[in-house]
This record gives sequence, C-alpha cells and structure tokens, in this order.
Amino acid sequence: MELTLLGTGAPEGLPLPGCPCAACALAVGPGARAATSVVVDGVLLLDLTPGVALAAARAGQPLGGLRQVLLSHPHDGPPVEIPPGLPAPVRVPDGRRLPLLTGHRVEAVAVDAPGTGYAVESAQGLRLLYLPPGCAPAGLTERDPEPYDLVLLDVVGRPDALARLRAAGAVTRTTDVVAVHLGHDAPPGAELTRRLAAAGARAVPDGTTLVVGDYQSVPDVPRRTLVLGGARSGKSLEAERRLSAFPGVVYVATGGTREDDRDWALRVAGHRERRPPGWHTLETCELVPLLADGQGPPLLIDCFSLWLTHTMDAAGAWADGAPLDAVHARTAQLVHAWRTTGRTVVAVSAEVGSGVVPPTPAGRRFRDELGRLNAALAAESEHVLLLTAGLATPLRP
Repeated sequence: MELTLLGTGAPEGLPLPGCPCAACALAVGPGARAATSVVVDGVLLLDLTPGVALAAARAGQPLGGLRQVLLSHPHDGPPVEIPPGLPAPVRVPDGRRLPLLTGHRVEAVAVDAPGTGYAVESAQGLRLLYLPPGCAPAGLTERDPEPYDLVLLDVVGRPDALARLRAAGAVTRTTDVVAVHLGHDAPPGAELTRRLAAAGARAVPDGTTLVVGDYQSVPDVPRRTLVLGGARSGKSLEAERRLSAFPGVVYVATGGTREDDRDWALRVAGHRERRPPGWHTLETCELVPLLADGQGPPLLIDCFSLWLTHTMDAAGAWADGAPLDAVHARTAQLVHAWRTTGRTVVAVSAEVGSGVVPPTPAGRRFRDELGRLNAALAAESEHVLLLTAGLATPLRP
C-alpha cells in the first residue's frame, strides 16, 4: 500500500496568510505545508482540500482513478471546489465499513472531538490509521491484537492520542508514525524533527510518497535522556513533553514537601497540573530500585539536583570539611543504576556551574558535587539536552 501526502499542514495551511509569527515566517520552501490530504493507492482520497488538483499534479499523483473521497472533519470557510471527475466527498458514520472494489477495506473510527478517523486495510492486510486534526481515538479500552503499520495523526497537538494508541497496542515499535495537520503552533525546522523523534514519530514534506510497511525510517526513542538547564529554562516542560506520547509514565518527584512554604506548594501544584491524567506520580528519592526495574513503564525523574540536596542532607555533608564519602557512594550507585537500566527514562537536572562562584562553602560544595554528578550521568546517556530560554540545544548526539 502506498500513500501520497498532498498536504501535511493544519486545515488553514502553513504559513497562515498575513500571520507575522516566527513559525509562519520560517515556513518557506519545504517548510510550507498545505492542508493535509492523502491519496491511498490512487483509489482513495482522505480529505478534499483547496488546491488538491494542483497539489496532486505537483506530486505526480493522478486523481483520475479515485473511487472514494472521504472527509474527516468539518471544513470551515468557503466550500471546497470538487475537481471534475472526482466522486462526491462524504463523511462516514462511526463504525461503518466500506469495502472498495480494489480490495481495500475502510472503517470509520470514532474520535473524541468533531470528526471521523479512518482505518484502511489493503488487500494484502497492511493497515493504515488516519486521524483528523485535534483528535484522539475514542473508546480504546482493550488491547488491539492487530497493530497498525502506519499512523497519520496530529502528534504535536494531541500527543496523548499517540499515548492512547500505544496503550491499546495499536501502535508498536514497528509502527511508522507520521505527524500531519502541522500548523504554526508546531516548532519550525530542526526543532520539529527533534521533538517528533522523541515521540517516536517523524514529519515529511508535502508531496512525499510513503510505502506502508517500510519501517526503515522509524526513529528510535533514546533509552536515557538527560535534560539540563538553569532556573526557569524550561527543562521540566521539555522533559514532560518528551514523554507526552507514551502511556503510563511514572513521574518521580524528588522534591518532597516543605511545611509553611506557600511558594513551593504553588510550584509543585503547577507541575502536577501539567501532567497528563494517565501518568502516575511517585514522591521519592529512592531512584536505584526504580531504575533497576527493567520491565516498568517510562520514568520521568525531576530532578537530580533535588535528589543530591536530599543526599547531602542525609549525609550531613554541607559543612566545609565534612566527609563526602557517603555522598560519593550514593552517587556512584545512582550512576551505575542509570547506566544499566532497561527502562526508558528522561531525567532533569539543574546546571548551576555557569554563574558566579557561590559565596558560601555549602554552596560551592553543592555546585561542585552537582557538576560531577551531571557529567557522570551525561557520559552514560544516549541523549543530552541543554535548555536555555526555553530552547533545547542537543549536546549528545
């Protein structure tokens, strides 16, 4: 089964006419995207969009053989002109199945927002899922024994949709996940590629033809990702975003609670409100057993700098000249567990070595020990990011 993406953008396209934002300004050449529209094996068109005939001509995809045109979501704005010779576009009720004379089978899939998804199966048994913009599948309660070979969905706008599909077994490690419906809320250029790769997905330019079942381009999700940054750099948000497309994430909060500290309580509440409802929170500094559990769901550890604070407290290691043996023993155990873990894990740590020298011996001790810990963890990580002003700079690879 082959499909040609005549467009990969949001319903309004990218760039938006007259929009002055940076994402629209950078959306030139291959970065420009027409509204998403897909031709499957030359016989099925998913979403009729403005300029579809011109887009098909540019992609070298004839439309004369189309047997069915399906709409996935309400189309705002003026009516879309139907090119001569095309079948009338229709929306199919949820659960309805459409067998085509070409051997393809199409089923309308219920979603949780206005629209209809479509599952397409070829005569050879290859399976494709197409979801509308801003939508996730509805009613996924049991594991699907037949995973899809390729999925097209709004990964940037609805990463939880991908998490739901993974939880149901509809998306596996061999599923090619391609992001569509990309608008000016998506990051431009290399940042989009990096962010999608973290979710196990990718984007392609308009006019690309994909072969369903070709798994060579599926990105590998790093096992260990270390996210570094200064205060308010966006490091926690980046870590959360990197796991937003995965189900059952265990959020390990190492900060604990602080009595009579209203500001700290507000900070903790803000972090909790951002977490997807399917995540589980665990407040602990006992990280080694969690990392050693190789069969568990993904971990998000926030953060190693607070873990070190707890470790130095427990060892009484703040005073100048106090022994650091216990701290070094605990950090060595942590680094070993990080190196040998079988789980997917994203962890946050503060980068405090770029500012002024702390005025107190305790501050200098903490800065030095955290710098050594960060370096040791980074050396054992597949992926290391440095956050500055909300922007991520890959340090490795």
